[in-house]
Amino acid sequence: MTTKEQAFTEDKLGASTIRILSVPSAHVYVQHLSTGDGSDCVVRLPDPVVSPDVPAAQWWPPPALKASWVREHADEFDVFHLHFGFDTATPAELTELVTTLRDRQKPLVYTVHDLRNPHHPERELHDAQLDVLVPAADALITLTQGAADEITQRWGRVPLVLAHPHVVPTALLRRPRRNRPEFIVGLHLKSLRANMDPLPVLDVLCEVARTLPAMRLRVDVHTDVMTQINGNFDADVATKLSGLAHCGAIELSVHDFFTDAQLWDYLQDLDLSVLPYRFGTHSGWLEACHDLGTTVLVSDCGYYTDQRPCLTYASGPTGVDHDSVRAGVLRAYQMDGQWRADAAERDVERQHIAARHRALYQELLRE
Repeated sequence: MTTKEQAFTEDKLGASTIRILSVPSAHVYVQHLSTGDGSDCVVRLPDPVVSPDVPAAQWWPPPALKASWVREHADEFDVFHLHFGFDTATPAELTELVTTLRDRQKPLVYTVHDLRNPHHPERELHDAQLDVLVPAADALITLTQGAADEITQRWGRVPLVLAHPHVVPTALLRRPRRNRPEFIVGLHLKSLRANMDPLPVLDVLCEVARTLPAMRLRVDVHTDVMTQINGNFDADVATKLSGLAHCGAIELSVHDFFTDAQLWDYLQDLDLSVLPYRFGTHSGWLEACHDLGTTVLVSDCGYYTDQRPCLTYASGPTGVDHDSVRAGVLRAYQMDGQWRADAAERDVERQHIAARHRALYQELLRE
């Protein structure tokens, strides 16, 4: 934001405007932390440009995580609010960052979305990153009471618990679902991030589909998993999916990343979305399904059931419990109604979330 733009914003919203450097800013969760009409007088600054040769919409890796960037731009923001994007940062780099923020008297708020990073095959690096960020933050937020309890147990700190706001656009919260005789189950492998273990779950889904005539099993996967020239290529997965599609056991859809509109259409076309996670904490995908009225079946790791109503199956060191996956699918098939967010309640929730963030920022700046 230029000096002229900043002056205009402060003039328009009043002297109490608070400038937040969110890392990142261009993320749907962060964008829905405000009231939407500017009435909270919180300005979340745009993400710094990563580099001239990177698309403007890309926020990662965030330049603002560098202590040198903070030293140069500290007068442009009031509060530093960290969410995502520090996946590759070393503990030493994060220590330098928090020290620089403290030296510049800039409060650090950290929203603990992940207690286990879904992109890291092992947990050691993320644990070390949390060991820097959680004790150093001036305030902590998390999305569920279960996650808050774990944070208190591990670090002796008590976070503010604020729900995840709506994900899909407000207009789609009221979009009616289609009535049809089929029971459509979706398994989306995305780009096979580290916390996914899809093949054992897929085996059970195929078994259930053979005994449930109304069930259609749709499997989606990104092109990079199925194409040998890409770094995410997985020969076992590609062979398995191709074979199941060839014999008609699954409806296979290979494509690049959905646009937001395509993702909303895809999710609302499903009756059940199965999330094959080996580990995790919270889920934006679950929130989107809740917005659109699509039931979710997910492993019992993390705090998904604290987050929104969903079905779970047992998964642990010995693998996926097939009986609980099967039971979850049948339960979803037999459910009379859908778990779906109420548009009016989502709006009230968003206003509450925005007000609590505003009050927290004010408190930190007074201190």
